[in-house]
Amino acid sequence: MTTRVHAVVRGRVQGVGFRYATARLAEEAGVAGYVRNRPDGAVEAEVEGPDDAVARVADFLRSGPRGAHVTGAEVRAVAPRGEHGFAVR
Repeated sequence: MTTRVHAVVRGRVQGVGFRYATARLAEEAGVAGYVRNRPDGAVEAEVEGPDDAVARVADFLRSGPRGAHVTGAEVRAVAPRGEHGFAVR
């Protein structure tokens, strides 16, 4: 089954390779979507694909790469869009 989540991750998440680590994992997991920095200092992502692959990326978003310090991650289900490919915006 295909699922999609929208996530907003807060903490020390910009300038630590968060977007690129997320993109690498997303490509390995075979999911679609995007990750981007927000003007408020948070990182926003949407991830779509098989349930288990989306869960794997969502788990990563809650902790981030080495050097990041996640203080909060809001992850919620949204409607799948049939998107293909993953982008760093």
